[in-house]
Amino acid sequence: MSDHYSNDSGGSPAGDRHVTDIRFFNAMLEDAAELCDRRNRPVFTDFLTEAEQTAAQSVMNRLHANYLLWGGFDDAERRMLGVFPPYDEPDREIFPIDGVTASFREADSVEHRSVLGTLMAQGIERACVGDILIESGRCVFFCRRTVTRALVADVSKIGGVGVKLSEGFDEPLPAAHSFKEISTTIASARLDCVTAALAGVGRGRAGELITAGEVMIDSVICKKVSQTVCEGDKLTVRGTGKFIIDDLGNVTRKGRLILSARKYV
Repeated sequence: MSDHYSNDSGGSPAGDRHVTDIRFFNAMLEDAAELCDRRNRPVFTDFLTEAEQTAAQSVMNRLHANYLLWGGFDDAERRMLGVFPPYDEPDREIFPIDGVTASFREADSVEHRSVLGTLMAQGIERACVGDILIESGRCVFFCRRTVTRALVADVSKIGGVGVKLSEGFDEPLPAAHSFKEISTTIASARLDCVTAALAGVGRGRAGELITAGEVMIDSVICKKVSQTVCEGDKLTVRGTGKFIIDDLGNVTRKGRLILSARKYV
């Protein structure tokens, strides 16, 4: 395992996989915690997907490990897992993550897939790249520190657009997402009710989607139609989209809940 983990570089227990073999994934996370304990210094994975982060949290909590998930900024979706010695305060500053800025003409257009494709063409594994944020004239992406200098030195074009890469970034960051606001009423906070409202289908169809494994809460498949949805949950309905539940607290005069949510667009 020592070849795959270090306090400042190295690979990942997740690599480029999705969480398809949970036992294998869990075993590698357990090895990371064991390595941290043996070396008495922090151990970091590469960037994990949201589903991998959920699985990692379950393993770390079971092991009573001292850990932190961090992706370079507060709202990052792809984040590294850092496992720290028991009496150390988890520190964001020592995560091996760099922010890199790609500057280009405002008249040009750069897409997320073009950025990712360019990085992959440099031989960078997907798991070494975190979130990619784009706005007019600027793209900021986060990557494992070991690949930063090579990217800054070698990349001069993204999708045919001339760019200048530099280490670091200026605040505020480009917006990670745009959203469509949704407000409606539902009979209860049950998963089938919320799914029906957000997906624009009947409650029966929503139940079918749920039992078929097409609905996820915080990147975890939930097949229980009566599962309670809570404020802050991220609900994904395959084929429809991803939603953030903002509010479920107010009740109408007819006793229905007012659902406020945002859809990723």
